[in-house]
Amino acid sequence: MVGGIAVVGSLLVHGISTREEPTHAEVAIARMLRHFAVPAKLRAMKNPIAVSPAALQEAREHFADHCAQCHGNDGRGQTEMGRSLDPKAPDMTLAETQDLSDGELFAIIRNGVRLTGMPGWAGDHTVADDWKLVLFIRHVPHMTKEEAESMKALNPVSPMEMREQQEERDFLNGGGAHE
Repeated sequence: MVGGIAVVGSLLVHGISTREEPTHAEVAIARMLRHFAVPAKLRAMKNPIAVSPAALQEAREHFADHCAQCHGNDGRGQTEMGRSLDPKAPDMTLAETQDLSDGELFAIIRNGVRLTGMPGWAGDHTVADDWKLVLFIRHVPHMTKEEAESMKALNPVSPMEMREQQEERDFLNGGGAHE
């Protein structure tokens, strides 16, 4: 009870701006929410999909298109979006993520985690897609620079980025130059 009062008092004094680093209490609460987001029956599940080059390739492509905007192609979360979330997108290369069970990773991908930026993808992904993403998350700490680089072509591009790319192409082709 005293701890809860201290947390509330800290929030009242400091606010909950995402511009500041989260307090230890906020980090603990976020981890607790993530833990409770995973039903107990899923925690012990093992990935039914075997590691293979084809499965990793499919997962890498899926991750680049659906996940990299927040998590980055390298899984470190150092994107504009990932750094702006509160809590920030996790660095998937670290033990904090790698020590989660296959079932925990699957449940987080499938169901999301409330009060974080992590959506649930159950309606948009197949079960097999999500298990392949678990394989990929396990592979992230060992991913080569070439693998991460190959993912760039699959990353979504915003309309503004498309416009900028077109303007650059026009300029390089001799058109659109302003004098």
